[in-house]
Amino acid sequence: MPIHVKICGITSPEDALLCVEAGASAVGLNFVPSSPRAISLELARAIANAVQGQILVVGVVADWSVEQMLELRDRVPLGCLQLHGDEPPESLVPLLPHAYKALRIAGPRDVASAELYAGDYLLVDAKVEGSLGGTGKSLDPSLVRELARRRKLTLAGGLNAGNVGDAVRIVRPYCVDVASGVELAPGRKDRDKVLAFVRAARLADSS
Repeated sequence: MPIHVKICGITSPEDALLCVEAGASAVGLNFVPSSPRAISLELARAIANAVQGQILVVGVVADWSVEQMLELRDRVPLGCLQLHGDEPPESLVPLLPHAYKALRIAGPRDVASAELYAGDYLLVDAKVEGSLGGTGKSLDPSLVRELARRRKLTLAGGLNAGNVGDAVRIVRPYCVDVASGVELAPGRKDRDKVLAFVRAARLADSS
């Protein structure tokens, strides 16, 4: 199976449909108020409805209660939730299998903490003080190479069409995730960059 590609921070139905056209596997809708890519529930429903059945729609949340996350899944047709805050392992369990934890990685201790979370899937991003993610900063791919052997790992953090190939060849992840690396501005995707990113990830995966 070819590597999966997730385009995160989608803010319009048009950009979501562009991701479908490009052959991406998933799109991410951001519900973190501090993010420049955060969207309303109404807009999220419009985006999800525009691509329903064509691509996986992932809701990105941070430090919500389990009840709030279940309510979000009821109100927006999401296929999965990405927990991108400081949620403890027990917060994830009631949401499985349609949820996974995102971990910010700076060193081996962070990698070890990732193993505490249940489920088949994990996302790893660069750790940047004061930020939950979406910074465009890269993590050292060699830190998570072994983790990718044990879990269905989504690799995020500073990826773009120019460097995703090397990251894929080093880590061999299940999925790669990009936001700022394919944008004209926060939340506005660039068609050529999206197409180039998907192409580069799949080419590296097949090599």
